[in-house]
Amino acid sequence: MDLNLSGRHALVCGASQGIGRATALELAELGADVTLLARSAEQLKAVAESLPRKHAAQRHDWWSVDMQDTHGLQTAVADIVAAHPVQILINNTGGPPGGPANSAEPAAFEDTFRQHLIAGQVLLQTVLPGMRSSGYGRLINVISTSVKEPIPGLGVSNTIRAAVAAWAKTLSGELAVDGITVNNVLPGYTRTARLDGLLAAQSQKSGRSEEELAKEMVAAVPARRFGEPGEVAAVIAFLCTPAAAYVNGVSIAVDGGRTKALS
Repeated sequence: MDLNLSGRHALVCGASQGIGRATALELAELGADVTLLARSAEQLKAVAESLPRKHAAQRHDWWSVDMQDTHGLQTAVADIVAAHPVQILINNTGGPPGGPANSAEPAAFEDTFRQHLIAGQVLLQTVLPGMRSSGYGRLINVISTSVKEPIPGLGVSNTIRAAVAAWAKTLSGELAVDGITVNNVLPGYTRTARLDGLLAAQSQKSGRSEEELAKEMVAAVPARRFGEPGEVAAVIAFLCTPAAAYVNGVSIAVDGGRTKALS
């Protein structure tokens, strides 16, 4: 099985922590050059310095960018690809605050759409020429199991994540002829800052402890535990490899079996 990513350049968004950081580590272990994107320069620098170098030519870099600033994002990524074309794009960014859809301000939908889908489009269009010229491309969107089963209390997130999934499915049909695959990975309950934030918000709203709420969440997972970032990252990394060349246009849940939907 060909898992070798030597000579491939991966751009990993949201790479300062959680699933993004774990994905950067997995891709570097497979030999890819990795460029990290996120807002926190200090955290990015530390992650970049911790990434393994499996061969002499392997190099890693980082850029501090806000995904909401799509103009700044396009400028930064254009500079990155001018120096080193990108073949692997991990589209990953933090989710919006919780709450029901019916009471969300319209601006919340607009802001989240820009951060997730518009930013993704800017990234794709900037790296696409390099993917096409090399005849190799992997776009992985890290979204949510809500694209299969909407999650109560995450109205804005459910809506925008579904839009990203539809965008990805459309792209998968358009780009496959160029040797480019487009897939989605759907993390379930995973030990990240995002999960901690949701638990804290639910605790404050309900008056129940975070520990009690966490136990209820775990009880809904057949594996009876939360996932680890590295477990999600391993699936993302596989989809980036030559071995996954015929996997295209799918949304893969990594959730311990919690999602009940068949497709």
